[in-house]
Amino acid sequence: MSDYDFDLFTIGAGSGGVRASRVASAHGAKVAVAEEYRVGGTCVIRGCVPKKMLVYGAHFAEDLEDAKQFGWDLEGEPSFDWIRLRDTVLGDVDRLNGLYTETLENHDVTIFHERAEITGEHEITLASGKVVTAKYILIATGAQPAVLDFPGSDLAITSNEAFHLDELPKRVMIAGGGYIANEFAGIFNEFGSKVCIVNRGDKLLRSYDEGLSDRLLKISLMKGIQFHFNTTFKSITKNDDGSLHVEMNGSEDMDVDVVMFATGRNPNVSGLGLDTVGVEQGKIGEILVDEYSKTNVDHIYAVGDVTNRVQLTPVAIREGQAFADTVFNDDPKTVSYDHIPSAVFSHPPISAVGMTEGEARNKLGNIKVFQSDFRPMKNVVAGRNERGLYKVIVDAATDKVVGIHMIGPESAEIMQGFAVAVKAGLTKADFDATVAIHPSMAEELVLLK
Repeated sequence: MSDYDFDLFTIGAGSGGVRASRVASAHGAKVAVAEEYRVGGTCVIRGCVPKKMLVYGAHFAEDLEDAKQFGWDLEGEPSFDWIRLRDTVLGDVDRLNGLYTETLENHDVTIFHERAEITGEHEITLASGKVVTAKYILIATGAQPAVLDFPGSDLAITSNEAFHLDELPKRVMIAGGGYIANEFAGIFNEFGSKVCIVNRGDKLLRSYDEGLSDRLLKISLMKGIQFHFNTTFKSITKNDDGSLHVEMNGSEDMDVDVVMFATGRNPNVSGLGLDTVGVEQGKIGEILVDEYSKTNVDHIYAVGDVTNRVQLTPVAIREGQAFADTVFNDDPKTVSYDHIPSAVFSHPPISAVGMTEGEARNKLGNIKVFQSDFRPMKNVVAGRNERGLYKVIVDAATDKVVGIHMIGPESAEIMQGFAVAVKAGLTKADFDATVAIHPSMAEELVLLK
């Protein structure tokens, strides 16, 4: 019999933790998971899944308007019910929470619905006071929204609270310039809120190709979203009517109904007891691990956002799978972080894989850039002056496609397939030899000259 209560104890039941736990159990391990909130983690409960549902809801604002040009007569003025959408989304989150819980239970994983802390070597203490031991400990606690600190900053919300608002704010101020800021700016704007983004820097979406971020800025301005660059917060105070008065450095004071922080996400490591066992951490608290997700402590591993390697749900899932196969199936596996596709579900959405034009020039020197700047057919018929932009980056020495960058309708759906081509190392000649699907937006990628 084992000297421990469990072969694996996972702290955190998000995407990475759930995958690792169920696979480890399938490999024959006795597994337990502790989750203090809800099974499913950030993505399922308060992140990409409910956010995408709001994005779908927001798209109807333009679709209903465009429908007239396609021959549809809509009786009366369309109206939007925020509470109905909010409750529908939260209801589906409940459904997914149940499915994730069921998945663990079906794999004979013991679930502790409470907080857990590492209190000694191979030892975990639960909030109830129960102490258990495990041969291996996996930390998969994800990340949490970063919040700014200034007078009145406690009056702001984060993306966590945005899904639970009791009413749709008429005026929303969003702090940040990354994907969360731009996604929620698009959502609230389409729902009819007056939206402004406050960014301490002078650029949006720094990790994306500059051509795409510039295009999103132009389109967002055209849609009525305001931007305050090189601006920081002084204070937030509450007005007598419940609205918020915001003082800023770099811009005039403003009154809004909601201030939302979307300034990144920090590893969720507070209260885990990492110091107790000497787990090494990085500058923002991230857990440092090797290529097999092992910390400096032999029996403690970490996967997902808490390691701050790549904060994407599919990456956490792959890390969890690789960990379980390595430790419990004697099949050492690592995760490749090259050519990871990503998307920003803004209005319109952005997607990317591989190197940006700037990165390619710095790394490869001699490159070729192929570009298509066009109005999607649907926008032409609808009379919407909104252009898509596709860029393909090619290594001139090898003809390999090393990057693809897109902004336009359905760009994330289109990118998934083309990401396979970039990952496989296909050349521009391979793209050129592929027959186009016509008429489609995706055909632009195989017709570039």
